[in-house]
Amino acid sequence: MSQIVEVKVPDIGDFKDVAVIEVLVQPGETVRVEQSLISVESDKASMEIPSSAAGVVKEVKVNLGDKVSEGSVVLTLEAADAATGAAATAPASKPAAAGAPAPAATSTAAGSVAPSAGPRAAAAPPAAARTGPAPASYGGKADVECEMLVLGAGPGGYSAAFRSADLGMKTVLVERYASLGGVCLNVGCIPSKALLHTASVMDEVAGLPDHGISYGPPQIDLDKLRAFKDGVVKKLTGGLAGMAKMRKVEVVTGVGTFLDPHHLEVTGSDGGRKVVKFQKAIIAAGSQPISLPFLPKDERIVDSTGALLLKTIPKRMLVIGGGIIGLEMATVYSTLGTRIDVVEMLDGLMQGADRDLVKVWEKLNAPRFDRVMLKTKSVGGKATDAGIEVSFEGEKAPDGPQVYDLVLVAVGRTPNGKRIGAEKAGVAVTERGFIEVDRQMCTNVPHIRAIGDIIGQPMLAHKAVHEAHVAAEAAHGEPSFFDARQIPSVAYTDPEVAWAGKTEEECKAQGIKIGKAVFPWAASGRAIANGRDEGFTKLLFDESTHQVIGGGIVGTHAGDLISEVCLAIEMGCQPADIGKTIHPHPTLGESIGMTAELFEGVCTDLPPARKK
Repeated sequence: MSQIVEVKVPDIGDFKDVAVIEVLVQPGETVRVEQSLISVESDKASMEIPSSAAGVVKEVKVNLGDKVSEGSVVLTLEAADAATGAAATAPASKPAAAGAPAPAATSTAAGSVAPSAGPRAAAAPPAAARTGPAPASYGGKADVECEMLVLGAGPGGYSAAFRSADLGMKTVLVERYASLGGVCLNVGCIPSKALLHTASVMDEVAGLPDHGISYGPPQIDLDKLRAFKDGVVKKLTGGLAGMAKMRKVEVVTGVGTFLDPHHLEVTGSDGGRKVVKFQKAIIAAGSQPISLPFLPKDERIVDSTGALLLKTIPKRMLVIGGGIIGLEMATVYSTLGTRIDVVEMLDGLMQGADRDLVKVWEKLNAPRFDRVMLKTKSVGGKATDAGIEVSFEGEKAPDGPQVYDLVLVAVGRTPNGKRIGAEKAGVAVTERGFIEVDRQMCTNVPHIRAIGDIIGQPMLAHKAVHEAHVAAEAAHGEPSFFDARQIPSVAYTDPEVAWAGKTEEECKAQGIKIGKAVFPWAASGRAIANGRDEGFTKLLFDESTHQVIGGGIVGTHAGDLISEVCLAIEMGCQPADIGKTIHPHPTLGESIGMTAELFEGVCTDLPPARKK
């Protein structure tokens, strides 16, 4: 007997109100369990929401641009029988990019609850309750044997390998790049920050005439600038190689593919092959940039890796995607002299951050952009001698195609789960390529764990490092769990935008009653002395517990300052804990203490609060 059931958005971690960017099914279509129904996008990545039941779609309840959270109804379908219908009300498997384990601290309508003072929660059952594919069986010989294999040497991977070695496990680390560090150190976080530092210094010098000090226009030597960037990368990756050697971690260079649950084949750039036999494994294979199929293959169309090569300084550049990565690269190229257009299909840039933080950045950065095209998307591209001709559709689409010297595609990243032969190891991979894990980073195969981008968002190196330590320690039998109460995000733009814990938008969506305090940097002696007082510091407190549950900072060095807010959230601090902590003066960091004082009504660096 058929039954009409509702299919809802399952647990997607800490992410709320993510925008629907694509509807993948329509009424009358037959769907299977785990089939992707819609695509949604946050500030860091896009993800697909799977179906928790099989049947025929009766009605799609969401449209493009709608915001959805856990529990939102995606569609109704006619299930084949009652058993299938029941599946829709059972917890659905987590969507692709939301595989990060849930925090140990619980959240209720009243807000976050501090973890108990006793031991951490007992081990959760492996994500493994999910059935994986039938594993293969390899009968050949092995060239290398180890207790722990780590696939991928990004920040998560090398941290997992080093921690495993420190715990006494014989460890092999497999990495496709010639140097350790993965995307982050080689072609991501580190080289981009080197260029952003240079851009920041250039912008600061440009403002010195107001201080009575003037220089001539900058003379840009791209070869030297690239050499500086590459030198930064070489220093860090070289240091990693030294630490691997000191720990006796064996590094095998090449692309790794599982042969069965205990063997991995590594193919080197020269075509040579090695087989590694392992007792345990940690998958840290990361992600790669999403490409747009309607754009032609052309060296003038690049992802973040291509943009970091800095081959030329284009006169005109289009950034597709208004997230953090695109805006950071826009900052670099703009400072070097490029005119920038940005196209973003959602209604604002830097999604994920509260709008009051972003508005400060937008005001200061308006001169960098010729066009900021919100609620607009690129729909076509053509390579011509004059440049890349791009067509647009949407609310702020220009009249006719536009021609650019360089097009940066920064619309998110996709995991590498389907590129490592995981099915041969019996590891379950979602349709989108993510691997689900429990709070000890365990996959459905008990001796294989996974961390980092490949298990879901937020796709951040600092999250992966903490997961790596948990994975290595849990594999060694330690009672280690991933129970973070917050994971900070930072846009290393100018000014920087940083936030941690819950945002105001999340609190509103979850019905959490909060108190808020905002300290303007216009009252900060250090910010004024620096000539950069446009920013502010904000703290959010749960009205029921009086604990800090979120915070945001916009201004110079916000990324460095947010760490105190992170610690305060993890410790369940109340405003007095922060405000009565003596901060050095004059610093930007003391704005955090003053914000807490402001919330308590005892701040003497601002006019007295009006009595209610």
